[in-house]
Parts: sequence; C-alpha cells; structure tokens
Amino acid sequence: MKSSFFFLSAALVCSALLSAPSNAKIKALTLPEMVDIADDAVVGQITQRDVFRIDHPVDGPELYYTTLSVQGRSLVDGSEQAVEVTFAGGFIDASNGVFNSEAPEEHEVAVGKEVVIFHRFIKNMGGDVSGQGLMAAHGGIYAVNANAKGEQIVLGRGVGYAISDNVRLDVLDQEITLLSKN
Repeated sequence: MKSSFFFLSAALVCSALLSAPSNAKIKALTLPEMVDIADDAVVGQITQRDVFRIDHPVDGPELYYTTLSVQGRSLVDGSEQAVEVTFAGGFIDASNGVFNSEAPEEHEVAVGKEVVIFHRFIKNMGGDVSGQGLMAAHGGIYAVNANAKGEQIVLGRGVGYAISDNVRLDVLDQEITLLSKN
C-alpha cells in the first residue's frame, strides 16, 4: 500500500511540474507593433543567400546563420535599399548546418524571390554575431506574388503575424509609411 501511495504521489508531482505554466512566450506582433520596433521594412528581391558557421567559446560550437542580401526599396520612406539580414539556422551543404524551427522555410528565402522584410539591428544574435536581424524570425519575411490582375500581393501568414491577410503591396506600402510617421 505504501509503495502505491508513493508512486501515486510521485506521478502527481511530475504531472504538476510538467503542466506548470512557462514564462517563455512567442509574442504575436501587429503591423503597428512591428513597424514601431523595426529599423525598416523593405520590399525587394533576394539577390544572395549565404550560410556561415560560428564556433563560440561561450555560446557553443556549430552556430549556423543565414544572411540574405535584399535589393529593393524602403516601405517607410521610399528610398532605394540594399540590406543584408541575418537569422539563426541554415545549411552550408547537405551535412553541415542546422534546422531552426523559427527560421523561414527554404522556398521563402530562395535567390530571386520577391519579399517584404522587417529588420532591426541586433547587437548579439548569439556567438557575438551582430547586424541587421530578420524581425520575429520567419514572422519578419513575407512573399510577394502577382495576382491574375497583375497586382503585387503580399501574402499574409495568418492570425498572430504582423501581416495576417493577403494585402496589395501598394496598400501595405501606404499603411507602413503612415505608421512610421506616428
């Protein structure tokens, strides 16, 4: 009887620990929030993608990062932009790299892809890597495609993302420009 009471008590304690609320959260960002914290929003074409590895004495070995070169224009002020944005994860080749659940998918970051990106300077992404980081990981990049009428459409990602629904690029451009002035 004592042993079954012990096991039942242990099971209840383990259950309570496993179901305890966690402080780790992924914050959903609205478009106004994203514009407020981003350094810029750029629409353009991915012209280059590079993956590199860092072995760091504190943060650890085999930290892989992907840097995208995007050539386009700012949706904040209309200026021409050539920006490099970095995010965690990526593969140098088939056996050297790492998946990151928050990284954009391969087809989203292909060279030649038209995208809208939100970026911000990050002092240390890990391994002492600094630079313009892709905001909210995969939540900071949105594909741009033409519809049947030839209009440029920014593809929304659903509830919880800064751009939740599909929107015409010209409409998004106006909205971001207006939000950035507030």
